[in-house]
Amino acid sequence: MLPPAGMDHLPISARAAFVDPVPLPPSDERVAAVWRDRLRLLLDSTGEGIYGVDTEGLCSFINPAAARMLGYELHEVLGRNMHDLTHHTHPDGAHYPVEHCPIFHAFRAGVACRIDSDVLWRKDGTAFPVEYTSYPILDGGQVLGAVVTFVDISERKRQEQLLRQSNETLERRVTERTQALTQAVNQLRELQAHIERVREGERTRIAREIHDELGSLLVGMKMDLSWLEKRLDGQPELRCKCQNMRGLIDNAVTNVGRIITDLRPSILDHQGLWATLEWQVQDFIDSSELPCEVSIDVPGGLPSPDGPLATAVFRIFQEMLSNVARHAQATQVCIRIRATPAELTLLVKDNGKGAPPSAFESHDAFGVMGMRERAGHFGGWVQISSEPGLGTQVILSMPLRAPASAPSQRPRFGYREATT
Repeated sequence: MLPPAGMDHLPISARAAFVDPVPLPPSDERVAAVWRDRLRLLLDSTGEGIYGVDTEGLCSFINPAAARMLGYELHEVLGRNMHDLTHHTHPDGAHYPVEHCPIFHAFRAGVACRIDSDVLWRKDGTAFPVEYTSYPILDGGQVLGAVVTFVDISERKRQEQLLRQSNETLERRVTERTQALTQAVNQLRELQAHIERVREGERTRIAREIHDELGSLLVGMKMDLSWLEKRLDGQPELRCKCQNMRGLIDNAVTNVGRIITDLRPSILDHQGLWATLEWQVQDFIDSSELPCEVSIDVPGGLPSPDGPLATAVFRIFQEMLSNVARHAQATQVCIRIRATPAELTLLVKDNGKGAPPSAFESHDAFGVMGMRERAGHFGGWVQISSEPGLGTQVILSMPLRAPASAPSQRPRFGYREATT
């Protein structure tokens, strides 16, 4: 309820609701009294804090909710400078100059505002966060003051703080889980790389033993068979049998050589990756009998990668060509090999039946996963582009360490276009 004191500070538009500036007829007095009662009831019943200030910033009226939130009695606020009383300090404790106050801008510059990042100060010296609006009071285009409404948003701020803390906790946990997952993936890749090294080592050992042991046995059998054949001049049937056995031994030698090459091509260890890739291309052309457009661009003098990197590149290239031979049903293949001191790129493209992209992301596409894992371990990548009926293109990009000196740009070797 508004006290009589301070009525002279009310703006004209507000003061008219409480006092009659000129005598009114009895009927008009009753209407004015009804409106005064309604306005007083509205101000008294609202839960928002409402107060008015004149052009000097002095409080002209205030409702009980505002006074209660500020910790004052009504009469302690009327006529006081509201900025000095409740808005004198920033949330961080710094002085709040009145010329920077948005509330006062409402009547000094006629600018309305809505702020939700400020505080008001209580009588006991404590602050509380508020959301307030300040609107100028105009009469005939002249600014007479401002009306300020505010609400205590302490609970909202508390909920926002809890939400921020929850988000921070969630982000921290996501980061921790991501780091743990990344570490686990890296460990799996290291394990896969270790398994591949062990597998290649075992392949090399088995190939060597087959070459040394089984190869020697077959050569010995062939020599003994030749010795026996020379002593069967008068026995044509036995000589014919020996000749058949010689053919079987020759086939066995050929098959042993193929098995040794499949396990670990000796050219990779003795002549390096570039020669191995060229040999693999020619072997694919001979075995598949497909027309192939081949381009190999390796600068002369470029050192050949060795060790696990060379093995990974060879195995990926071998898988790329094997997929064409087994699945593509192609009639034309394009093979391109390009190397620079920094990067090696292999491309295999066919005009076969192709497949939907989902086929290469399937959980049982172990060949594709193997190629990607091998490449990813060395910082490379494998890209597969395919559509049903439009063929397939597979690209391997693998980083190479730069050589100590700049290599010559003379081509190390060329490759003619090969056809069946």
